[in-house]
Amino acid sequence: MSIENLLKLDVSKRIEKKNNLSYLSWAWAWAEALKVDPTATFKVETFKRDQYTEEPFMTLPGGTALVWVTVTMFGKPMTCQLPVMNHKNQAISNPDAFQVNTAIMRCMTKALGLHGLALYIYAGEDLPEGAPSPKDVEDEAFEEKHLEALREASLNGMSALEAAFKEIPVSAAKSRFWAKHQASLKEAAKQEKAA
Repeated sequence: MSIENLLKLDVSKRIEKKNNLSYLSWAWAWAEALKVDPTATFKVETFKRDQYTEEPFMTLPGGTALVWVTVTMFGKPMTCQLPVMNHKNQAISNPDAFQVNTAIMRCMTKALGLHGLALYIYAGEDLPEGAPSPKDVEDEAFEEKHLEALREASLNGMSALEAAFKEIPVSAAKSRFWAKHQASLKEAAKQEKAA
């Protein structure tokens, strides 16, 4: 199997979801890597803590840490780094051994992605090509729910438009909506004021 085939490999049945994020089991990913390249290897990079000790992570200011893993497939090494994170994907200070090990295995899976295995997961494309992304679906629903009311508010001037917009809870979809429609809504509000 080639890199092109790895890029096309459908892993959708192996994806796990945690906190709205997509994950691929490191064990399954490594098994797939060995199927396509039995000589594949991975190496956890280590960092000197002092002249006698090496650690499998790099400590950063504030006590957070990064792990680095190099995966070699088809004779080509690819190195990836990943912060040691909690279950909310937030970098943590002073990680314990379990957290470091979890980060190493996640980093190894990410490095496999650099070789093409399930790369689309890291691009946020957990749907087949051509299907709308979750962001597009969210934006469409937001627009459907709020666009008409904001247009009507704009007919009563800029103050009414601003008040109606402030009533909508803050979200990423709201920000994207405003970037897309603010010019036309403000223009409608100005025209109404001029009339």
